[in-house]
Parts: sequence; C-alpha cells; structure tokens
Amino acid sequence: MDLNFSEAEIQRYSRHILLRELGGTGQARLKAAKVLIVGAGGLGSPLGLYLAAAGIGTIGLVDPDVVELSNLQRQVAHGVADLGRAKVESAAESLARINPLVRVVQHREKLDARNVGRLLGDYDLICDGTDNFTSRFLVADACVAAKKTLVSAAVLRFEGQISTFKPHVSGPCYRCLYPEPPPEGLVPPCSEAGVLGAVTGVMGTLQATEVIKEIAGIGQSLSGFLLVWDALAAEFRKVKLRKDPECPVCG
Repeated sequence: MDLNFSEAEIQRYSRHILLRELGGTGQARLKAAKVLIVGAGGLGSPLGLYLAAAGIGTIGLVDPDVVELSNLQRQVAHGVADLGRAKVESAAESLARINPLVRVVQHREKLDARNVGRLLGDYDLICDGTDNFTSRFLVADACVAAKKTLVSAAVLRFEGQISTFKPHVSGPCYRCLYPEPPPEGLVPPCSEAGVLGAVTGVMGTLQATEVIKEIAGIGQSLSGFLLVWDALAAEFRKVKLRKDPECPVCG
C-alpha cells in the first residue's frame, strides 16, 4: 500500500489522518479504493460529494438521466446552470470542484442485465442510490454474484433506511431482507409520494460514512443490520437482519 502523500494531500486529509482509527494507513486505503455509485440523484449527490472530499481514489457514476428542475430540491450535486445536462457530467464536475485529485468515471447508461456485470467489475465496492425496485434488485443480485460489498439506502417521504450487504463473508443479502419486489403500485415512487429533500442528504451521508468504514476496516459494519430513520419522530431504529438459509440468491 502506497503511504506516500504529497504535502497538499497531507494538508487536505489532515483531519482524517489525525483520527487514531483511520490515520495514514486508512487514508491510503481510501486513495486506493474504487467505488461505484448507481444513481447520481438524491442519494448519489451527497454520497458522491463526501466520498470525493474523503479522497476515494476512483468514483464511478452510473445514471442515464438529465438534470430537471424538480431534482434541485434534493439533488445537491446539480444546480440551475445544469438543467438539461447529463447528471453524471454535472455530478462529476461538482466532485472535481471539491477534490480534483479524485478520478471520476462517467457511465451515462441505464443499468440492465446486459451491462451490470461489466459496470460492477471494475470497482471494489458498490453503492445503490437508485429510486426503483427493478434497479435495486438488479444491483443487489449482481453484487452477490460478483462477491462485491453493497451499501444500499432508500428514502420515501420523511423516512430512510440503510444497510450493508456482504453475503460473501457470511452476512445476509438484500433478498434475505426483501425476497421479491413488492407488487406494482404498493410502494409509490418519490415522484408520487414526495420526499423531504434533507432526508436524502442524511441517508446519502450515512452511506458515505459506511463506505469509508468498510474500506478503511474501522468500526462496526452495518452488515446484518438495517438502520431505519423517521425524520418526523427524530428516531433511529437498528434492526437485526438474519441470513436466510433458503435464500435463492445467497442461501
């Protein structure tokens, strides 16, 4: 592991390096890491910004969409000047403004069964910031097949949830929690039900925290747990998850 940092890097990451749990070794692990973010929207924006600020060496962004006015209430990587631009392009510029030392790879394509293996293959850890169940299950199943750690979050209205899935090291997978997607129409999307913008900020930042912990090997992993936040009640709940021995994906 390369522990050689430039003077500028030492200054930039000094508050990290001062942390006994992280230090220079942990920062070097962040610098060497490759993280893929699926979705450059409400969750992917704060997640990407904080991973760039933290010094993740390579960050991949997957999103086929362009910036729309309704995005700006929560998707803080984009601004008014970015309306009509590809989200991956706009977000990449925002990440570069924070930390030009980070390499950002743009994947302007819709994730599907044909490209998911290729997209995941070049990265060490995967983050799911999508807003639909089709993509979530696709990413989760592909992570199991590729033996990749997945940090997944979801938001709706005033609530959010997050977990880390590592079935390749004995933890449960996403389908141990949700065996099948819910029936169509049962869970409305944010475009119908609404979402408080700041909730996506909190959950995306929590994702960034868990990614850093996983890469640096510090703290307690969320693998085997689901953290649920109710913003209106100002309450967090941590629920124990168990691996399903009958799970068709990881059992």
